[in-house]
Amino acid sequence: MKQPAKTALIVYDGDCIFCQSYVRFMRLRETIGPVELLDARSGDPRVAGFQRQGFDLNEGMLFVFDDRVYHGDEAVNLLAILSSSSSILGWLNRAILSNSTAARVIYPVLKFGRRITLRLRGRSLIPADFELPNSGKR
Repeated sequence: MKQPAKTALIVYDGDCIFCQSYVRFMRLRETIGPVELLDARSGDPRVAGFQRQGFDLNEGMLFVFDDRVYHGDEAVNLLAILSSSSSILGWLNRAILSNSTAARVIYPVLKFGRRITLRLRGRSLIPADFELPNSGKR
């Protein structure tokens, strides 16, 4: 009897055009099954939960897979390893970022590009003290 596929979760910055494009071009469903994309700015209570656990979403995206949370360069490294290489972009992503050292070296450049893009678009960073809508906090 086949085990039901676990749903993987990617938490990313929905205001970052690079982040949006990256998570959409990943072809994870082909290799691991269901993948939920969660915009860190959506107000979803899980985002605040990850922040309370100490994950700074301005320092990196999250990939939750097999009950483990991967952050930043670890997340893109595992995503590259697990993603399909059926397209040229997918192959390039996998060829480069599936190497943990390369992911660790390249990820700060990706974060810097995100910050510049957000600033040019007049967007702020994700608030560190994420407040849920209607949470009663004032």
